[in-house]
Amino acid sequence: MLYIVFFFVLLLAELFYFKIADRFNIIDKPNLRSSHTQITLRGGGILFPIAVLLGFGMGYVSWALALAVLLVAVVSFVDDIRPLSQLPRLLAHLLAIGLVLYDLEIVVLGWWWLPVVAILLIGWTNAFNFMDGINGITVLYALVSLVAFRYAPTLAGDISMLELMGLACLVFAFFNLRKRAKTFAGDVGSVAMALFLGYYMVKLISTTQEIGYLLFFAVYGIDAVLTIFNRLRKKENILEAHRSHLYQYLANEKRLPHVGVALGYAVVQLGVNLLTVYLLEKQLMTIGVFVLVLGVMTGVYLGIRYWATKEVRK
Repeated sequence: MLYIVFFFVLLLAELFYFKIADRFNIIDKPNLRSSHTQITLRGGGILFPIAVLLGFGMGYVSWALALAVLLVAVVSFVDDIRPLSQLPRLLAHLLAIGLVLYDLEIVVLGWWWLPVVAILLIGWTNAFNFMDGINGITVLYALVSLVAFRYAPTLAGDISMLELMGLACLVFAFFNLRKRAKTFAGDVGSVAMALFLGYYMVKLISTTQEIGYLLFFAVYGIDAVLTIFNRLRKKENILEAHRSHLYQYLANEKRLPHVGVALGYAVVQLGVNLLTVYLLEKQLMTIGVFVLVLGVMTGVYLGIRYWATKEVRK
């Protein structure tokens, strides 16, 4: 019954936000770097930090995580309306990650872990944000990750918050997972979700000491890292908007449906997650097996990317 209440609260919050976005013209106009062709409301992912605030009110999450998500959400929302310089965004991300590290008590693992985890979280947050480019890809990928965390035994105490965020994803998906999206997540949604998921990944790995759980983020990770490497090779500015991710080539050059490409990413990641859980349960997840899985995934990715970009290179 409580989740039904949450669902309608989130739905009303989204509809109310649409009124605000219409009133203040918070929109995403298509340009040469875009994968969409219609003007669309931006920032519908504001539901994600709202869900975290609801969770904090119910005692599902700590004040540190709620404040961290709220901090990056506010800065990102301002950036959605009026682009900010790198400095305020970087400072907000560093402070938010500091709150995450404090909440998870990473220091007990050793001081040298702090910069390592901080760098990984910054990289993941930006990678997840950059991957938000076609209808449904962010919300479907987030849902797959939330389901994986929901059934991780170590995170049994976090089920309520994970399910609440899942409800937020379902509401957002109704307006985003369609041929012509009503709204996009915007930085406020993708950055907030990235930090939220990153928090639970760090919590899961630090608690279990199993690095194999990183495979839960492998599909996005491989696409983001290899795309950055490719752009650096071409001497491009990796901070500028682009259409170089594999999903963008599939949607733009190969003309595959956005929702179909998004579903493909989510299904592949779900399959990898199931394999990961199996390997961990059978105690087969050694460093060698971890590297092998990443290697096979990278090979498949490069093969598909070669096919998708073949005409572009001519």
